Amino acid sequence: MQHKRIHLGQSSKIPASPEEAVLDRVPNPHPDTNYVARFTFPEFTVMCPVTGQPDFAIVVIDYVPNLSLIESKSLKLYLNSFRNPRGGMPIDVFWQAGRLPRDVWAPDPGVRSYRGRE
Repeated sequence: MQHKRIHLGQSSKIPASPEEAVLDRVPNPHPDTNYVARFTFPEFTVMCPVTGQPDFAIVVIDYVPNLSLIESKSLKLYLNSFRNPRGGMPIDVFWQAGRLPRDVWAPDPGVRSYRGRE
């Protein structure tokens, strides 16, 4: 079944909200191989509806594609649609000094501290 692409090769505006966004897909060139596809968005921003201030995050999406891959332009448009409506993004606050208590394990998120554009 052919999926009609609405963004790839077209001029596209950022959707007004995540609900209006459409994720396009493209055929997986290696559907018989299990592999991880990764999208990394190091400067994801959303506006807080309460304070009007921006929130910042690093978004990493890992998935194992089946017959299709998420088309990157449509994913960028989707994520950028959160710029004005907050969309319920969680905020994880973490603070640590010294070593973790015995029998406590915290995974390494693999994300370095925010440094802005270098």
